[in-house]
Amino acid sequence: MALPAKWNAGEDFHSFVATRSTALFRGALVLTGSREAAEDLVQETLERTCRRWRSIAEMDAPDAYVRRIMVNLANNRWKRFRRVVPQRDAGDDRHAPGDEYGRIDSRDQLVRALQRLPIGMRTVVVLRYFHDLSDAEIAEDLRISPSSVRSQLTRGLEKLRVQIPALSEPSSASRPPKGTQTR
Repeated sequence: MALPAKWNAGEDFHSFVATRSTALFRGALVLTGSREAAEDLVQETLERTCRRWRSIAEMDAPDAYVRRIMVNLANNRWKRFRRVVPQRDAGDDRHAPGDEYGRIDSRDQLVRALQRLPIGMRTVVVLRYFHDLSDAEIAEDLRISPSSVRSQLTRGLEKLRVQIPALSEPSSASRPPKGTQTR
């Protein structure tokens, strides 16, 4: 659900939390790689947001400001703890279509691969694909240039493709419909 262009100062913080907490949690989960760490990250983000809610609600883009708080907190944690994500045996990662357990394994594999990316690349990938932000929006949130966003995104996706080759192979779902020309 999109936020109004500008929240008025009297807008209830609880409404903001109800509207945005799910999206914040999804982003935090991919940034941290663990449900517990994601819950802590969202809680700390919302705690900081609550303390400054009046001024944040008056901003042109409070949602972007809150995302920035979360990304900064995640980066600080990453630098502080330098977590090592346990590695899974590669094995056979191909799953039959409609195999829900296989999809869960693939999602787990993706989150683990994201955790192995440098924090900058991971943040750009998460903001693009989990928050659906444009290059310009990501650049503004992270205070980098749009070309840096594109570069980080390209390199991050390439690293993910190397780590998870089974997920980057074309599938029948990603093929264009019959009769459609491709380049």
